[in-house]
Amino acid sequence: MAGRFTPSPSTPTTRTTVRGGHTAVPAGRGGVLVGQGGKGRSWDPGGPVDLGLVLGPLRRGPGDPTFRTTPDGSVWRATRTPDGPATLRVAATPDGVDAEAWGPGREWVLGALPELLGAADDPAAFVPRHRLVHASHRRRPGLRLTRTGLVLESLVPTVLEQKVTADEAYRAWRLLVRQYGEPAPGPMAGELYVMPAARDWALIPSWDWHRAGVDSKRSATIVRAARVASRLEEAAAMEPGPAAARLEAVPGIGPWTSSETLQRSNGAPDAVTTGDLHLPGIIGYALAGEPDADDARMLELLAPYEGQRHRAARLVLLAGRTPPRRTPRMPRGDIGRL
Repeated sequence: MAGRFTPSPSTPTTRTTVRGGHTAVPAGRGGVLVGQGGKGRSWDPGGPVDLGLVLGPLRRGPGDPTFRTTPDGSVWRATRTPDGPATLRVAATPDGVDAEAWGPGREWVLGALPELLGAADDPAAFVPRHRLVHASHRRRPGLRLTRTGLVLESLVPTVLEQKVTADEAYRAWRLLVRQYGEPAPGPMAGELYVMPAARDWALIPSWDWHRAGVDSKRSATIVRAARVASRLEEAAAMEPGPAAARLEAVPGIGPWTSSETLQRSNGAPDAVTTGDLHLPGIIGYALAGEPDADDARMLELLAPYEGQRHRAARLVLLAGRTPPRRTPRMPRGDIGRL
């Protein structure tokens, strides 16, 4: 089964390719660590899977305290499951993938491993319609859409990314998870952290939101979502339309936030992101040479991929073709200094 797990192609890493889910995973074969109190599982994906591309969208910046890659080729992920905190480690093997998990939620994450690595995805349903998309698709046979089955862990960092630069959002995520989360169970305790529980998000005082650089609008949205977290988690088992409606019933959550969340929690292949500052221009430039494309034009260009528009958009992002910059970068702010 050698070759089932494929390395990412040698695309230069940029902000655009990172947004497309490009995360470098070192070549290697991780050793077994289950002797440290964990439980293991092996899984055969039945086809090529690229761990960096599949799990990359779950990483929120290079210093994400819930996500880590190690030189032995392992991907580590700290998460809060319905059964409690868990740490998951996955590594490619010649026969598929080996996984190990620690903590109260270890059974849950091991049971969810196939869908996390794209077992519920159907890449065969995708047919490239543009030369650039075809080339990007051909170079990435291991691209699968992850499905975590967990809504709040994708929703909170997405809300933090509303209307600010990625660096500002990543900083806020790091500070809040380290302060209000808990060390991940298992051998990475102290290096990985599990995000706060819903109750803890709702109890963060205003001054710590401020210190993390999170304005009152975003913090209030997260608090409202945390208070109805159990209802929002039900969206992970819904079809994309009703799931988006469930999320958008919370004030402060709109189509941009719901799409970015459901892409990860539900593995929704058609959850194309609208209302984004940069995406329409990138899609318009890559597919039609139109750097000034708006949402309507982007959706028109992606219409041939109906049912697979999120996958198509990711392949465009991973191709790394962006329009030339004609305006200054969005200024970075830090309200924590005020």
